[in-house]
Amino acid sequence: MQIVHASTVRHPSTNPSWCARIFDAKAARSGGIVRRAVKDVDREIGRVAFINEVSRRGYHLIECGGQFIVICNAGKMIVHT
Repeated sequence: MQIVHASTVRHPSTNPSWCARIFDAKAARSGGIVRRAVKDVDREIGRVAFINEVSRRGYHLIECGGQFIVICNAGKMIVHT
């Protein structure tokens, strides 16, 4: 587990375009998948803000292996194991 120090975390208002750039990617606009390292999300806007933004858009978010995987589609999700 990586420790993120408060001094390295940016407040969302200091980097408002970071999240917008993610969801403006071609994959996101076409209903595909985007992924970002959890440590980058924590540093750039914070986990709570990111989760809230994904939820606001109606997308699905998975965390696995230090990555956030965003399914940019509001359709029903079924996980097959």
